[in-house]
Amino acid sequence: MKAACFDGKVMTFDNNYPDPNPGEVLVRVNLAGICGTDLEILAGYMAYDGVLGHEFVGTVEKSDNPELIGKRVVGEINAGCGVCDSCQKGMDRHCPNRTVLGILKRDGAFAEYLSLPEKNLHVIPDGITDEQAVFVEPLAAAFEIKEQISLEPKWSVAVVGDGRLAQLIVRVLKLTCPNLTCFGRHSSKLESLVNTGVKIKVGIEPSDEQSFDLVVEATGSNSGFADTMKLIKPRGTVILKSTIASRENLDLTPTVVNEITLVGSRCGLFKPAIDALSTGIVSVDSMIDSTFPLEKYSEAIEHAKKPDTLKVFLKP
Repeated sequence: MKAACFDGKVMTFDNNYPDPNPGEVLVRVNLAGICGTDLEILAGYMAYDGVLGHEFVGTVEKSDNPELIGKRVVGEINAGCGVCDSCQKGMDRHCPNRTVLGILKRDGAFAEYLSLPEKNLHVIPDGITDEQAVFVEPLAAAFEIKEQISLEPKWSVAVVGDGRLAQLIVRVLKLTCPNLTCFGRHSSKLESLVNTGVKIKVGIEPSDEQSFDLVVEATGSNSGFADTMKLIKPRGTVILKSTIASRENLDLTPTVVNEITLVGSRCGLFKPAIDALSTGIVSVDSMIDSTFPLEKYSEAIEHAKKPDTLKVFLKP
């Protein structure tokens, strides 16, 4: 099959890459999204080599379950071993022996095909387009915040970052917390949030400091944590969403002095994300940027790296 491969240092295009695991469901990739984690892996995060890409929608071609064949699906990216203590408790995402699509010991979606266990797959309703379906995985990560903490509608909430994940988090948190501000650095990106009714700000003013009950850090940059610490109230809660190849000079002193609760947040359940897209309570159309053929992966990645770019797709 055709695939864009990463050897830990550079990406290349392979017309004869090995086919996926024959013991799992075979999915032909319709569309794959480039996300911040992919870009961080290219910068050295996770020391991964293989086929990148974990945001996708595809069509099932082979499965032991005949009812799945021909169905459009998206997939949860963590595949647990099934036998360890974490898996037995339903915590496959934290299995010490897990593989992770396009991130850890499992080839991903920047290819013609991928494979996943059947239990990882979710059928996509006809009313959701391929472009919208690619957002299910990161949107599920945004909904995970609501699973981890009990949001109070009266809270003053800030999201630090204006990129792909940050914008999805804004859309999700606004469903519960109307008093929400998104702090970014790129006016062109923040414009896509104008119709959501949230406050948007470029940069932090003195009046913003220590004024938020909850702050979500989703910048994908080292400086994002420092900005987050400026905004959070003493004894407030900070959600950390960024995966960054380097965390140099990270100063945790303010978290101790101000007794801040830190919550790491990663993947989430797919059903809330699929339901939100299907019912329209979350709209992602304004975040769609452009689509590149898989063979032009290099151009697509360079475009995705631009500071004013939102979601870029690869189409096998």
